[in-house]
Formats: sequence, structure tokens, C-alpha cells
Amino acid sequence: MCSVSMRLALILAVATANSTKGGDVVIYEGGQGPGAGQHVVLISGDEEYRSEEALPQLGKILATHHGFHCTVLFAMDDVRSIIHPNVINNIPGLDALTDADLMIIFTRLRALPADQMRFIDDYLRSGRPVIGLRTATHAFNFPADDGWAHYGNGYEGSEKAWTDGFGRLVLGEKWIRHHGQHKHQSTRGVIASASNDHPIVRGLEHSQVWGPTDVYGVRLPLPGDSQPIVLGEVVNRAGVFDEDDPFYGMKPTDRVPDAELNSPMMPIAWTKTYKIPNGEPGRAFCSTLGASTDLVAEGTRRLIVNAVYWCLAMEDRIPASGSNVPIVGPYRPTAYQFRENEYWEQRKMRVAEHQLEAK
Repeated sequence: MCSVSMRLALILAVATANSTKGGDVVIYEGGQGPGAGQHVVLISGDEEYRSEEALPQLGKILATHHGFHCTVLFAMDDVRSIIHPNVINNIPGLDALTDADLMIIFTRLRALPADQMRFIDDYLRSGRPVIGLRTATHAFNFPADDGWAHYGNGYEGSEKAWTDGFGRLVLGEKWIRHHGQHKHQSTRGVIASASNDHPIVRGLEHSQVWGPTDVYGVRLPLPGDSQPIVLGEVVNRAGVFDEDDPFYGMKPTDRVPDAELNSPMMPIAWTKTYKIPNGEPGRAFCSTLGASTDLVAEGTRRLIVNAVYWCLAMEDRIPASGSNVPIVGPYRPTAYQFRENEYWEQRKMRVAEHQLEAK
């Protein structure tokens, strides 16, 4: 997972408001397209896989090419007014979930305060759809005596319905392990045979699902009505390891699979329904891909955008060739890795960096 020092990364004593503050979120106004009138809230906040880069790009694609109104949230250092992924207890703007039609979450081991968590809890009780990306399987981590402990990864408390936490109950799995070798084996998507006709895979036969992030291990079979959509073939790196390369020397053209790790292949994208206690049932989609570098692959972007339509029961609007997913604006994702607090304090990433430039 990570070192103890990383889990004890900076937790600022911030006073968080219940309402969205200007400068804390980025909004991409929806225009014409099938998604017009639908509000998608994208929640970033992980220390490793650059969700603060991936979700703004995903929001731009959804707004620009499909008409969805998108709100992107970030882990924030309110004292410095900067995006700071190591701040695990502050994601301003979660009140945007009040009128959201879809929540896309890409957080890792967050311990948010009650006045922020209640918006997530209210959303899930309503049974509205959820997409979880990469580390969302272990989205939260609370002390055992916290009122939100049941959301935590690997929860084993008295609320039995919540055993293993948000990841297992809502998305279908918690953090288990790295299945591929981290930074040395990439992931190539293979459509699950039983899902060849699923609307989420439309167009994927012509666009490669790939990511330089390794496959995550899951427990098979996945729970309930989970349906594997794409399996992850663990692929060996053909070139040399390069610490300065965002892909660490791996390339989409790498083709040699790891025979041992691919028997069986792990699902890397699946659907299910969820229902939290005292809540309504809803649709969920989870993919263990989603890092900012994973979105370089057209097929990976198409997989996620197709899933947006499926989650919103708009699958009849997905073309036979799959959703339109060109990159919007400049996009230069950085390598996935943990970074110390000093990096973010010097980097001074502002929300304004992610604004969509007017044409």
C-alpha cells in the first residue's frame, strides 16, 4: 500500500464550509448533446494516481463532447488555497451532490469530516448511480471510533452490511493487492466473453483499453449481481524501466503477457447494483483503471464515458462505434507516484489551472 509516513501525511486543521466556495471547484458548463441537463460530480483526492489531473480531463470530455454539466472537486489545503492530494480530510464542494445525477469518485483512504461525508451518504441513500475509478475501491479510511468508520476500507465492525466498507458494498470490492508488478507490468483490456453485447463495450473492439498502471487483484467471483465487463491482461514491459517516463518504459505496443498472472485474468471493469442500509437501489460501475496516464489510451476513455451513459440509464444513446472521446485542450499527465508535502507546497496547483479555456 504505502509507508506509514505517507499515511501520516499532512492533515491540516481546516474549517470546512457546507456550501461550495468559489475557487474550490471547477465547473464545466454543459452544452448541446445527449447529456444536456444532467449534472455529473467528479470527486478527486488520491495521493498516487493523479486523480486531480484525470478527473478534470474526464469532465472536459463529458461537457465538451456530450453536453453534461460537470463539477470537479479536489483535496484542498484551504490555508494555502492549493490542491494538495496529501490532505486527506478536506474536499470542499461536496454539497454539489445534492442535485447531482451521477457521482464519479476517485479518492483514496480519505477521512473526511461529518459535514462533508453526509453529502456522500445522502447521495448513496437516494440510490443515484456511482462510478468508482482505481483507488475508489479503498476510497475511505476512518478510525474505529469514528461515526463514519463503516465507510472505511476493510471495515469489520458491528454494521455487518458494511463489512469491508464502501468499496465492497457499493462498488463490489475493497483494496486487496497489486496483481501485476507495480511500475513494470501494464494492463491491456480484454472484453469479457459474456459481455460482448453489453452497451459499455461499444466501440472498444476498435480502440485499445490500456493503462500503465498494473492490474489490481479482486476476489472471484465478485459479489451479488456484479458483471465483469473488461478483464485485465497483465503485460510485461518490453523496454527498459525509465523513472522519468510517465509510463515508466511501458508502452501500449507491449504485447507479451505474464502467463502465470493471467490465469485467471482479473476483472478491471464491472457493473453491479448497490443498496446501502435504509437506502434505495442504484447502478454502479467500477474500473481499477483511471489514473491520469491511463486516460492517454482512447479505449480507456471510451470505456469510462460509455459507463457514464449506462449508469444514467442512457445506454440507448451510446453509438455502435462507442462514445466520442477526443482529449480536450492540453493534456500532459504526470507519472503516478507518491509525492511528499513539500512537492505540493512548491507546486502550488490551483483550481484555476483546470478551467476550460473559452474558444
